[in-house]
Amino acid sequence: MSYEMIALLMFSSMMLMLLTGQRVFGAIGGVAAVAALALWGTGGSDIPFASAMKLMKWYPLLTLPMFIFMGYVLSESKIADDLYKMFHVWMGPVSGGLAIGTIGLMVLVSAMNGLSVAGMAIGATIALPELLRRGYDKRMVTGVIQAGSSLGILVPPSVVLVLYAMIARQPVGQLWLAGVVPGLMMATMFVVYIYVRCRITPSLGPVLPASERNVSRAEKMRLLGAGILPLVIFAAMMVPFVNGWTSLVESSAIGAMTAFLAAVLKRRMTWTVFETCLRQTLAISCMFMWIILAALGFGAVFDGLGAVKAIETLFTERLGLSPWMILILMQVSFLVMGTFLDDTAMLVIVAPLYVPLVAALGFDLVWYGVLYTVTTQIAYMTPPFGYNLFLMRAMAPPEITMRDIYGSIAPFVLVMILALALIMVFPQIALWLPDYIYGR
Repeated sequence: MSYEMIALLMFSSMMLMLLTGQRVFGAIGGVAAVAALALWGTGGSDIPFASAMKLMKWYPLLTLPMFIFMGYVLSESKIADDLYKMFHVWMGPVSGGLAIGTIGLMVLVSAMNGLSVAGMAIGATIALPELLRRGYDKRMVTGVIQAGSSLGILVPPSVVLVLYAMIARQPVGQLWLAGVVPGLMMATMFVVYIYVRCRITPSLGPVLPASERNVSRAEKMRLLGAGILPLVIFAAMMVPFVNGWTSLVESSAIGAMTAFLAAVLKRRMTWTVFETCLRQTLAISCMFMWIILAALGFGAVFDGLGAVKAIETLFTERLGLSPWMILILMQVSFLVMGTFLDDTAMLVIVAPLYVPLVAALGFDLVWYGVLYTVTTQIAYMTPPFGYNLFLMRAMAPPEITMRDIYGSIAPFVLVMILALALIMVFPQIALWLPDYIYGR
């Protein structure tokens, strides 16, 4: 059997195991282990051992539990509730103001957590009931929350970009900086769409009544201070890192400690909250480590087979596709896989194949990490099985049907596709900030 056929058999076996409901790390790691033993006998056992050693020696991996802990502290201590109250008061007089404020909330939650699930949970539990109670269109608000929560995997400290950095062997700091401008650009595009749409059709996002807007200046400033707190925490973490005063791991520890102290000073760090944060941090960190370990093992077998070189030859020489055509096909494949897989599974499945191929085609791997992340955001919201669609269905009240959820995401998906096209055509949207910071 040729190496190309072995690689195809490995990939199809892995997809079959995933479709039967197996855990991601079990499907990927199991196929890699069986293939290694079948190809190289007992010597194949060195592959998972070497992958485990590589994982344990990767110092930046220590950032993962730190950022996850920081996100859960800020979420469980209800600091996000203060954020929404601030947007409620300051944005209420504008048509669609609360929906615009929800996007702002999602951006700040993303900067606190780095996971889209956290943004979805906060948006669905805090913002959704308030928006519906004030007469906002249910399709509009469900689309806003789904689109806003997707920013969590692009805006730093994105946990997904940490995972991509590990697999693609790229600097985490550069990837985070590369996600800043695209993330803010996409959030701004969402805000512009909401504002224009609500100006055209005011019933979609009515202005708050005067009785709710009449808040004293002192209360407004107090709420503004509460909303600025997450920015202070983010600045305390990122400014030393960007200026080269601390390493990435040290900055992540500063962020986790600052968030913990903020919760203590606000008298919200109870034993129950602390225990919940630790348990969730341990669970998610272990999940990511098992997935990374499986992906490294699978990638090592793929490299040993020379599968990447064979596929590159197939695309460029036999089929005669240009590098840009191949890149677009990759993005389309992410959209298809996103109908039944989450971002982590998509990355670890195709990274052993796509990342070396992207490098061989001459594209920048930091820029491609942003492209992958934005495409994943779109795939999260694409029917019939988009990840965010079912999260929203699980968290939304009964009056919001699956039909409403499907109908709500169409305009936001179009906005995100436009953003993806802009980043592809103008790579400096993603690369300008890391080039500026690291080029000084």
